[in-house]
Amino acid sequence: MPDTPLAPELDAFARHLGTERQLSPHTVAGYLRDCRKLADWCGQQGIARADAIDSQHIRSCVARLHHGGLNSKSLQRWLSSVRAFFDFGIRSRWLKDNPALGIAAPRGQRKLPKTLDADQASRFMAVAGDDWQALRDRALVELFYSSGLRLAELVGLDLGNLDLQQASVVVLGKGRKERLLPVGSHAAAALAAWLAVRGQYANSDCQALFVSRRGTRLAARSVQDRLHKLGLAQGLPERVHPHMLRHSFASHLLESSGDLRAVQELLGHANLSTTQVYTHLDFQHLAKVYDSAHPRARKKPGAAD
Repeated sequence: MPDTPLAPELDAFARHLGTERQLSPHTVAGYLRDCRKLADWCGQQGIARADAIDSQHIRSCVARLHHGGLNSKSLQRWLSSVRAFFDFGIRSRWLKDNPALGIAAPRGQRKLPKTLDADQASRFMAVAGDDWQALRDRALVELFYSSGLRLAELVGLDLGNLDLQQASVVVLGKGRKERLLPVGSHAAAALAAWLAVRGQYANSDCQALFVSRRGTRLAARSVQDRLHKLGLAQGLPERVHPHMLRHSFASHLLESSGDLRAVQELLGHANLSTTQVYTHLDFQHLAKVYDSAHPRARKKPGAAD
């Protein structure tokens, strides 16, 4: 490494990552790439030693990197790398504290999930055919959309999780937390039709609700492939994936009910802030309705009334 600010410290940090922590060369290179951004900034500021860096320096460096085009996610990774570097310095006794602690990256613009609108969702649910695969796929997509399941929750379902008499399903979510969810009438009808033939195709020892052509539990990858093919068959403009159905369920339910807490419970979100992204989707829909319907939205400024 050339003679630059922090060069001895970074050399020692690289050896620590590679030998003591036994990280891969690719991971070590990522840490060093981030830490060299700090070293370059120190060189521009005339800072030659790591123990001369304080928290204000770190904030200034974050601001410079952000202004230079580094996004929020990359800045979070950068801060993680330099915190690890300073923690190593504390253990090595050439630092007393970590100046990067408590410093957060600027919040990036949250990317809104893609959803199907109500008409697209209805079109997607209309799986054509009466063979066993069509019956299974129709039950699968109806349950996805009816109950807002995650992919892992759906493929993990066993026969005992479903109660069609009570129109409910018990799913095992993140953190192995169970939740009881309602099953809509369309989903219940599709599931009843699937269950009527499932026994002919499932292996005798398989308890999975949805099975593959081999009679075993349907794999997550197979579900993803089926949804993509069904979306193409229905002429939908976006690639349909499992989470798009979950997002559509949440967005449509919130649009109709306005009950954010209920949607949070149905989705199994631990924090309400995770669910609040759907309020933005709902507002986008309302804004489109306003733009297309409100007379003051359609008129150009300055036009005569």
